[in-house]
Amino acid sequence: MGSSARKSLMIVLAVVSFAGPALAVEPLKLEEQLPKLIAAIKPKPEESKWLSIPWETSLWTARQKATAEGKPILLWEMDGNPLGCT
Repeated sequence: MGSSARKSLMIVLAVVSFAGPALAVEPLKLEEQLPKLIAAIKPKPEESKWLSIPWETSLWTARQKATAEGKPILLWEMDGNPLGCT
């Protein structure tokens, strides 16, 4: 190991040793924080309005219904694995 590499390594070790305590993360207190985390993650009712739409799983049925009611069709589809895996 060359002199400059050794010097760089020493600088990195010094920085890590001094910054270590500052980088420490306080552990989660589940009893106190879990309800807040669940509230932050769980969708709000106003974010789930699409669930109240009477979706059709058959394109033909949707076309017939849309024609009868004079409404457009929203086609919500995806290609590939439903889990998003390849």
